Amino acid sequence: MIFFHPTFKKAYRKRTRIVREHFDERMRIFEKEPFHPLLENHALHGTWKGYRSINVTGNFRAVFKQEDSVITFIDIDTHHNLYGS
Repeated sequence: MIFFHPTFKKAYRKRTRIVREHFDERMRIFEKEPFHPLLENHALHGTWKGYRSINVTGNFRAVFKQEDSVITFIDIDTHHNLYGS
């Protein structure tokens, strides 16, 4: 089951149409194959420990948390804004 946190929804609305379209495409892939190579699904460290990230575009990432079968997307932003590097 996939949910979108209010923080994610707000950030998503702020993105350009192209970034939103890329995310929507990535979600279609994610729902079928969460570890598809195109997504670069990986665990995060540091401040984001316990969360995972998928690639949306070359620069944008979507951060989510998975607890059992529940996936909640938390944020979508640039690599720099999310991770500071």
